Amino acid sequence: MTVSVDIELPPKLIDVFSGPADVRWAAGGRGSAKTMSFSKMTAIRAYMWDQAGREGVVVCGREKLNSLDDSSMAEVKAAILSEPWLADHFEIGEKYIRTRSRRISYKFSGMDKKTINSIKSKSKILLLWADEAETITDASWDVAIPTLRQEDSELWVTWNPKRKSAPVERRFRFSKDPRVKGTMCNWRDNPRFPAILERQRLKWLKEDPDSYDHVWEGGYASSVKGAYFSKQITALKAEGRLGRVGIDPNLKRRLFVDIGGTGRNADAFTMWGAQFVGREVRVHYYYEQVGQAVGHHLEWMRSKGFTPENTEIYLPHDGATHDKVYDVSYESAFAAAGYSVTVVPNQGRGAAISRINAARRVFPSVWMHQGGNTSTGLEALGWYHEKWDDERDVGLGPEHDWASHGADSFGLMAIVAEDHMKGGGLIRRDSGFRRRGSGMAV
Repeated sequence: MTVSVDIELPPKLIDVFSGPADVRWAAGGRGSAKTMSFSKMTAIRAYMWDQAGREGVVVCGREKLNSLDDSSMAEVKAAILSEPWLADHFEIGEKYIRTRSRRISYKFSGMDKKTINSIKSKSKILLLWADEAETITDASWDVAIPTLRQEDSELWVTWNPKRKSAPVERRFRFSKDPRVKGTMCNWRDNPRFPAILERQRLKWLKEDPDSYDHVWEGGYASSVKGAYFSKQITALKAEGRLGRVGIDPNLKRRLFVDIGGTGRNADAFTMWGAQFVGREVRVHYYYEQVGQAVGHHLEWMRSKGFTPENTEIYLPHDGATHDKVYDVSYESAFAAAGYSVTVVPNQGRGAAISRINAARRVFPSVWMHQGGNTSTGLEALGWYHEKWDDERDVGLGPEHDWASHGADSFGLMAIVAEDHMKGGGLIRRDSGFRRRGSGMAV
């Protein structure tokens, strides 16, 4: 028996859910009904599979999921209960959602580097819906996508855009694959946009216009609450210090590193390439990789002209620690390749703030080349911000996210640059700097 029902969706989402697809996505600002619409459609798909006698799992993922309270379970329950004909076909408990036949059930999973592997243990995933997906990393997508093994299984993705370079933007929004369907969807596309949200929207526009476009219109974030370097980056651009910056072949080249590791779940390995010219810090390159061995970094260095004869490498204090996969430290590996290596001592308690303050002091001396991938590093510096407790309205120190690794290597450069300036161009080794490698003058 065929059952016909009317489903109310924002008109812009109708095409997204029509026809075959491997990926369906919607991105946009607050009040667009994205989450409720996708929640309801997961239940409709579960109902359809159940009626066809299929067995399997609908996985609802979010990057940070410490408990079910952080998941989309509440939204899915509300969506099911909003349609009486759907509610009749589901069992809903405090910690579970499943069809009454128990052929189709919901599972809720985190998608950060600590929790993403739990998805691999789920069998017969028919649908994976990743909500609030803006911050999900490439490494997590590389784990999640291969778990969709059924011929008609699908990936659904919803998010509020923040960065054009975010993995979710590259992989889905700008995809040319005809089996990737999606749309931008904002408050004006919601035919049931409530009056209370309209009042909140107008108040936001009046009181916080800088963040309005991101929060309500789905624009990329132009400012981040608690951003450490927003004023410094604005000055860098306004004063013309971001542009064409050449490399002096007669001066030493320097690479400042924040070490990552090898393997899928490693932190990013980042480097800033610069020269010190008088009291100027001339930045030419930014490099970032995840999970690569030292040999990959060395290959990039040589391709950009960073040779053992002209380059000094600066590592943070843990540069002498052995990698967990390859039993060798970055210090010894770079020295074995012929490079002069300096390990900068730990700044002790409050090291992160020390690097931030040093970077703020040094920023007026920075001239940055507009090329060499520095735009990616500059994006990280612009995003690097304080973790904020909104309930108490207090800062909790630097947020450890995708931007922190580029910011840490930049902060290391600032600490060395300050030492260089204070010492008339020489590293003060009695302060704890340890060098290894060639006898090349600092």
